[in-house]
Amino acid sequence: MTTNGTLEEGMMTGSLYFGWLDYTLFTLMLVVSVVVGTWFGVCGKKNNIAAVDYLMGGKSMNIFPVAVSLAASHISGITLMGAPADLYMYGIHYMLVCFACLSIGLLINFIYLPVFYGLQLTSCYEYLELRFNASARRMASFIFTLSIILYLPICMYVPSLAFSQVSGISLHLISPVVCFVCIFYTMMGGLKAVVWTDFLQAFVMVGALVAVMILGIVEAGGLGNIWEKNLESGRLDVSFHPTPFVRNSFWTVTIGGTFSWLTGTAVNQGTMQKFLSLPNIGNARRALILFCIGVMILKFSSCFMGFIMYAAYSECDPVKTQMIKRYDQLLLHFVMDTTENIPGLPGLFIAGVFSAALSSLSSVLNSLAGTVYEDFVSPCLSGKMSDEKVNMIMKTIVVVIGALCVALIFVVEKLGTVLELGYSLSGVTSGALLGLFSLGILFPWANVKGALAGSISSMALLMWIVFGTQHNVALGRIKHPVKPTSVDGCGFNVTDIATTSTYDDGYNNDDVFWLYRVSYMYYTFIGTCTVFIVGLLVSFATGPRRPEDLDGRLFAPFVKRWIEKRQQNIATHTEKELLNMQKTS
Repeated sequence: MTTNGTLEEGMMTGSLYFGWLDYTLFTLMLVVSVVVGTWFGVCGKKNNIAAVDYLMGGKSMNIFPVAVSLAASHISGITLMGAPADLYMYGIHYMLVCFACLSIGLLINFIYLPVFYGLQLTSCYEYLELRFNASARRMASFIFTLSIILYLPICMYVPSLAFSQVSGISLHLISPVVCFVCIFYTMMGGLKAVVWTDFLQAFVMVGALVAVMILGIVEAGGLGNIWEKNLESGRLDVSFHPTPFVRNSFWTVTIGGTFSWLTGTAVNQGTMQKFLSLPNIGNARRALILFCIGVMILKFSSCFMGFIMYAAYSECDPVKTQMIKRYDQLLLHFVMDTTENIPGLPGLFIAGVFSAALSSLSSVLNSLAGTVYEDFVSPCLSGKMSDEKVNMIMKTIVVVIGALCVALIFVVEKLGTVLELGYSLSGVTSGALLGLFSLGILFPWANVKGALAGSISSMALLMWIVFGTQHNVALGRIKHPVKPTSVDGCGFNVTDIATTSTYDDGYNNDDVFWLYRVSYMYYTFIGTCTVFIVGLLVSFATGPRRPEDLDGRLFAPFVKRWIEKRQQNIATHTEKELLNMQKTS
């Protein structure tokens, strides 16, 4: 770590470039991904033609690679680079999302997984057609497709920008090449290629994290010093205040995080597609357990890097010394600063960041192929299509959507605010999606009018909140204070820089409309509750469904048992009436 010399010399730390070994390791990761896709697409062609093979791996996948693939696809490059920066700036709160992983596993196991696995649907959006009608299904599919198309360019932009900074290669060249690799092996190999490349990329990602963490702990002076410095700075303080008007607290992260992650797991096409690729629900539940454990480990490791970085830079903050421009670049700066004398390790780490991004991209591309085909293309086709033609159509969808995402990367580059806007839009759509599915699975009285009204109201409300909040943030009316940083120990001239930042624990945003001050972690929670309230009110106002008339398989197990009991009681009552009528006659 640079602690002596001039400011200009310190700034060079963030400008170190890859060596030949770094390029070799990075390229090797891309080559392996292509080889895996080619293997399943060419060598396994005979077993990868039908939709069940392309989208669900022939329902013969093994538990461990599916679980690893699930965990890897839910840890993007944004998490690897963004979570450490968040911990560095705001403290421990985001790490509490690990607790949300436990509640997510329980909710999926007891509510969502039994329904989707029992129905054995190619697209989880087909559920909405069975429960409500085709309009509800198409609206959910459209929302999902739109949210993913907005998310994927951001997912690829962050690691591409990181590689551009350490290689000197233009972002315009890196992004299309890497996206093409991912599009190719997803198109060729289907779900099997996605799962096995995710499996291999996960080990690259974990290996990179572990190596950097070990070196970082040594660089920061050991675990004891890391604990002490973060404790002194207040980064280990946890707020249990129930107010929803703080950026993060124990409640906003655990409650809000649970709802946010449920959208990406419980009612996500890519996630359920992998669960359904297993031969039975017992295996799916075992994969779910391993998935939750894996996500918790990866989340904790990413967050812990924030504590390591603060211990290393507690006396010389890289942003204040202008070594880097934004805290989002802090992890990459730390990696290059710490591992510059170890050939190949920076390349391994960037390969890990790209692995996280590729696993997310490939999983979503594969699931989008099934969603777009089932919900938009198939209804427009006349006659029965052969498996070969269906397979070709889905591969074409992968290529078209992938190419669109590549084009949008350049839009993200030109419009920097699109990054924040993309995350905000995910809050707009995630509550509506989770609420729509959950309304159908949990409330048998809900009808199609209620479902559509609830989801539309949810998106409208969240759009108002999100854009109103962003407008006030842009005007400087809403501010989120960061934890203290210092440049007292830099060892070079910092006379033009404030030596220590102060941390104000008070939030003086009372003049802003209260909905605009609600934590972003609660967006999905608010959207889901809106669907429930509006959906049920409209359903009862327009004529609720009769639970006894519905198929119990469409509901969570405990709701299903209640419906079957009602059906049994009605049948028994009907039999008694018939007997009484016969006796009377």
